[in-house]
Amino acid sequence: MIIKASQRGGGKQLGLHLLRSDENEHVAVHEMRGFVSDDVVGALKEAYAVSKGTRCKQFLFSVSFNPPQDERVDIKTFENTINRLEERNKLIGQPRIIVFHEKEGRRHAHCVWSRINADTMTAQNLSHFKAKCRDLSREVYLEQGWKLPRGLMNSKERDPRNFTLAEWQQAKRQGLHTRNLQEMMAECWAASDSRRAFAHALEERGMTLAKGDRRGHVAVTHDGAVLSIARYAGVKAKDVRARLGEAKELPDVETAKQQMALQMRESVKRHIEEARSQFATSIRPLEKWRQGITSHHRDERSLLSERQEQRWRDEQAERALRLQKGVVGIWQRLTGKVEKIRQQNTAEAYQALLRDRQQTETLISQQLAERQRLQREILAVRRDHAQLLLKLRDERKQHQPERLKKAFARPAESVPAKSAPKPPAKTHTNRPSAQGRLKALRERRAPSRSRSRDGPDFGR
Repeated sequence: MIIKASQRGGGKQLGLHLLRSDENEHVAVHEMRGFVSDDVVGALKEAYAVSKGTRCKQFLFSVSFNPPQDERVDIKTFENTINRLEERNKLIGQPRIIVFHEKEGRRHAHCVWSRINADTMTAQNLSHFKAKCRDLSREVYLEQGWKLPRGLMNSKERDPRNFTLAEWQQAKRQGLHTRNLQEMMAECWAASDSRRAFAHALEERGMTLAKGDRRGHVAVTHDGAVLSIARYAGVKAKDVRARLGEAKELPDVETAKQQMALQMRESVKRHIEEARSQFATSIRPLEKWRQGITSHHRDERSLLSERQEQRWRDEQAERALRLQKGVVGIWQRLTGKVEKIRQQNTAEAYQALLRDRQQTETLISQQLAERQRLQREILAVRRDHAQLLLKLRDERKQHQPERLKKAFARPAESVPAKSAPKPPAKTHTNRPSAQGRLKALRERRAPSRSRSRDGPDFGR
């Protein structure tokens, strides 16, 4: 299971988060150890009060234990994992709280330890706790036989060549075949007798009539491809000019591309809004079903808990009647039957606790199986919607107008011309070099031996 841990403060906020039933379908407090208070928020406030006797601000160690989505994990596995993590971080005997959450058909656990040792009033040092959580998580995956996530693999054993093609290759849109474009262009040419009719026929097929750079008349497709009218329609250039007129009156290729890109982006934007509307419509009955299942499961657990409590009280009363009062009770004490009855009562109470726990686990397992079937349908709808949005956004990105791309380019005026002279390099003419400074220093300390004999007389 994936184990995530953090050192933190804010006991009240953490307690309220652990008890939130709006984000979780079911919340169950499994264990509270080492606290005087009997509720989660009060216990964490108690841990905060103890931490005030120290300088520690992050007095809590909060850990979440998340098993795989489709795996059913019993409480013993959770408890075993929690105890192993507690031992590795040297938190044995520290006050702790264990809370189970159920959400989207998966049960996970939260465990919060108090780092403050009340005897020594010091905080337990949690060195390399993230690495310990990762190692323990890997061990649990291998022990349970679950598929190991790629992030938990040993970094030395990972090989980029193990990645599949679907993990790095994006879906590429397939364009029309050349022959299909030729047939389409020939149909437009045959069905029109003027430039206006021909341009309208091209627009109906997602193309725009424009003025080419080297060709007279061209068609610009929705993805920016430029097609020669004469070549793809199979006619001569003079026939094209005779029917369509001069090309100088038409927009150039760049303008046609920008107009087509803007139109395509608006079209894709409408498709995205329509896809989101369809997703909301398709997910609404599943969400209503999920709310109904959650409410039904809560009622079943509440009813089972009430029945178990009533049975526990009845069994406790029955076991209490075994210890008689009066003369019979005195006789039981004298003969030593009291101790045997107490041992029997303790054993039966423990077996009753195990029985109730197993009944609760069976009910939770059945409910999780039902919830997971619904979650698979929800995930299928979400996956299809995500794939559709990914394709639409990729389509919108491909139709980015050229003018928006050029807006982020460097202006031509800021680029220096090739003929412009380069600025002279900065030189320190007034600052002598290191050798020059050394030479001047020597001349000041000792008289020069190369002085001319004809120089002035210095009192020889």
